[in-house]
Amino acid sequence: MQIHQIKRTHTNYKATRIGRGGKRGKTSGRGTKGQLARSGRKLRPQLRDTIKKLPKLRGRGRNFLKSINSYALVVNVDLLNKHFAAGETVNAETLKQKGLIRPQRGVTEVVKILGNGELEKKLIISGCSLSSGAKEKIEKAGGTILVK
Repeated sequence: MQIHQIKRTHTNYKATRIGRGGKRGKTSGRGTKGQLARSGRKLRPQLRDTIKKLPKLRGRGRNFLKSINSYALVVNVDLLNKHFAAGETVNAETLKQKGLIRPQRGVTEVVKILGNGELEKKLIISGCSLSSGAKEKIEKAGGTILVK
């Protein structure tokens, strides 16, 4: 055995580090002075400041994307021609039974009949609002319009 082949049984003592800046020196990588150089610095994210400036919209809950306005349920004249026989009454209830409208929010709302298509049957319209074109076509076909 030679001297360069001898190995230690215990490794060299290694000094433990203590928290006084480590290997960074002087400002320890924090630049000079100011809030960013101090310990316990608290910076608010820029996005948070932007969010905090936005006004709160109160009272809409989970349905804030749903419109407050209520819109009329639309049915065209050509659907009435297809689904109703001559002399039948057209109102919100009969339209719901035939599956032409679906109540929104559990309530049957205002139904508006539009004049798209042709009508060849005499129908009795009640409880629905009408466009001028639809009114013209219903009267031309010999139908009657009952006021609400």
